[in-house]
Formats: sequence, structure tokens, C-alpha cells
Amino acid sequence: MGILKKIITSNNKKRLFVLGLDGTPFTFLQKQMEEGKMPHFQRMLEKGSFLRMNSVIPCISSVAWTSFLTGVNLAKHNLQGFVDRKLNPFRVYIPTARNIAVPTISEILSEAGKRVVSINVPVSYPPKEVNGIQISCFLATDLAKAVYPKHYYSYLKEIGYRIDVDAWQGRKEKEKFLKDIHYTYDKRLEAAYYLMGREDWDYFQLHIMETDRINHFLWEQWESGHETYAAEFDKFYNKVDQLVGDLDARLGNDVEFMILSDHGFCSIKKEVYLNQWLEKNGYLKYKTDAPKSVTDMHPQSKAYSLIPGRIFINLKGREDEGSVAPGNEYESLRQELMEKIIHITDPDTGEKIVKKIYKREDLYSGPFYDDSPDLVVVPNDGFDLKGNIKQPNLTYKGELVGMHTDDDAFFYLRNYDIEPQEFGIIDMLPTIAELMEFPMKEAENFDGSSVLS
Repeated sequence: MGILKKIITSNNKKRLFVLGLDGTPFTFLQKQMEEGKMPHFQRMLEKGSFLRMNSVIPCISSVAWTSFLTGVNLAKHNLQGFVDRKLNPFRVYIPTARNIAVPTISEILSEAGKRVVSINVPVSYPPKEVNGIQISCFLATDLAKAVYPKHYYSYLKEIGYRIDVDAWQGRKEKEKFLKDIHYTYDKRLEAAYYLMGREDWDYFQLHIMETDRINHFLWEQWESGHETYAAEFDKFYNKVDQLVGDLDARLGNDVEFMILSDHGFCSIKKEVYLNQWLEKNGYLKYKTDAPKSVTDMHPQSKAYSLIPGRIFINLKGREDEGSVAPGNEYESLRQELMEKIIHITDPDTGEKIVKKIYKREDLYSGPFYDDSPDLVVVPNDGFDLKGNIKQPNLTYKGELVGMHTDDDAFFYLRNYDIEPQEFGIIDMLPTIAELMEFPMKEAENFDGSSVLS
């Protein structure tokens, strides 16, 4: 386990602005700059470090940003997926900030007397009572409940602030979707600039979720050069580039400036339904002919999957109606599944779907280790692993055209010359601690280490 390598003590007030561009790949930014499409970002390279960064496994925004916020893996912070499971009785649910088991950066900084502003950061709902302001993320369905302190709600309502875009429009009504993207993004910036000028802050984190949204529904069109939507895609990212240049000018050199993403992106060739494969191959059965979810699993089942690529063994003593004995039977089944799943191919093209399969002990450690998946399947680019049940086929090509990748996030830090190195989003909290020059009592528990040390 890595620890914070160095903390510099100083009486000077150190301030940091973090801009999160959700799902924006390192290689994409490189390509855009090579084509002259992001001039402000290009100029930033002359006065800082721009590096490729790893995400987390499984590659989910909620898990990645929680690892960013806490500096630890999912078996320590307890945010394991966009949907998680509870046992006895077996049910699935969408985790929120209430489920995060360790302090987040906003809480750590608040305790240290630092004033924080957090806007739209994933898994920040419900907002915590911090020393500063929190405006929550897409998990919030009611803006009135998404703001701390509550008196800022009236301002956000007045300007027409929107928590998130209507992603369903991206499937069928792309013109409306694009208008929604621009509107939501513009209001996000309006609120951010208002708070930047009004508040005396030490740490400010602004999260742009619209990059992830547009990537999910227009990535393939951008990549293929679609006559309409490729230009619209570039138009939006030009606005993001303008934001980078504007923040650079507004912040000046007295504030540290970090920009990063949580994962990469690529076009989807096929959605892949692992539960369909498990059912077809006799590992998953249901109590009814019309199950609503994996919670309708029959006690004779041996394994089931939750998005994306997390496989859980129906283990006796852990699962509600476990069928697989711990020890040799459990290990034998895991090995059998690994040997079979690695060879799954696209029925239409014969392409290999799976890149790698991890056992949980290869990835995780911590008090919530027993809740972590027994296996995690990592697909080859283009194969988006889903947790749907009762699908007629193993694969499907739908309206969702972009998917996450775990090895193509980016990290930028102004005014620092950082050597190329292997690191990930889990290393960001130790890095922030060093940038802001204050000791963290949590440092000894971090799973990452500062990229500056």
C-alpha cells in the first residue's frame, strides 16, 4: 500500500482549483490539439504537465471519483458500482454519498479549517455539511435537496440551474439533447463564476459531466466524421477549451490549477450481456419466467453479474440462498468461469470480447472486501459489459455509442514539470495534499501516493 511520500509545511495560504472533465480521454485531447482544435489547452501544455492516467476497475465514474475523493480503493470507501447490492434480503440499490465509509476531500479540508466549494462532483449527493458550499451531482433528483447551505438554492433556482441533462434525449432526440447539453453546461459555469467571485475559498472543484454525456451519445459520430454531429461534438469541446483558457486567466499564478478526467472513451461495437451468457451456460437460473432483476435468482444459481463486468458467486454463508460452498468449490468455480469467459467472442464477427479477468484479491483490500465482486471482467475496447437480464442474445447494438475505458484518463497540472510515470486517479488526493502543503492524518491509509514526490 502506498502512502503519502512528502508533506511540506508552510504558513502561506495554498489554494487549488480542480476542473474535472468527466470521461475525456488523454488520446482524444492529443488528437484535438494536433488538429488545432483546442488552442487554449495547447497553450497550457507550455506551462505545465499533461500526462496519461489510469482509472479504476471496474471503470465507473462513481467509483473513480469516489477513489479520487478518498484516496482509497472501493473495498475501503465502499462505493462499488453505479448499482450495488445488499444481502439478507438480496436487493440492488444506487449508492450515494451516504454509503461512502471514509472522509472525502471536502470533509478533510473542512476539518483542517480550509474553505471548500464543490460543484457537481459525482457522488456528492446528499451534500455534506462542509466548511463551504456543495452543489450535488446527477444522483440528486431535486435541486432543493442538492445544495448546502440551503440558502444558495434560491440563487440556483433563479438562474435556472440544472443538475444534469436528460440523457434519454441522447437516444432519440439528438437536437434537443444538444440544446440541453449547452444549456446545462452554461448554467453550471454561471454558478461557478458567481461562487468564485463571491466566496473566499481554499479549494474549488468544478465538475463538467456534460463531456461524459455527449461522449456516450455522439462519440461514434465524432469518430466517423458524421456530417452534422461531428461538428456539433467539436463545437461543444471548443467551449470546454474556452473554459480552460478563461480559468487560466482568472486564477492567475497564485492558485494551483489541476485538470483531469476519470476515464477514457471509445466507440461501442456491441453491448454484451454477461447474465445472458451465465444463464445460457447453466450458471444462472430464475425463480420465475419473467424475472425483474437478478434478485429473482433461483437458489440453484451459481453466479450472477452486475454492471459492468462484476461477477458474484452465489456463495453459501454470504448470499441469501447460496449454493456454492466456500473453499475448493468456490475456487474451482471461479477458475472455471475465468477459463470460459476469457474466450467469449462476438457471435457476429468472432472478435474476442474479453481482455482480462481479475480475481478480487488482485484488486482490492479493506473492510468492505467481502462485498467486492469475486471476479471483474475487463472487456476489449468496443464491448460494453451490461448487467441486464433475460436478453434474447449475448450482444446488441443500440443508441448508446460510446463506452468507458480504464487506461486513457488524463491529468494536467499547471506550473509543474512532472516526469512521465504510471499512476491513477487514486493518487490524486495525496497529490492535492502536497500541493496545498498541509498534513493529512489520513495519509497513512491512502492507497495512492503523490505524483509530485
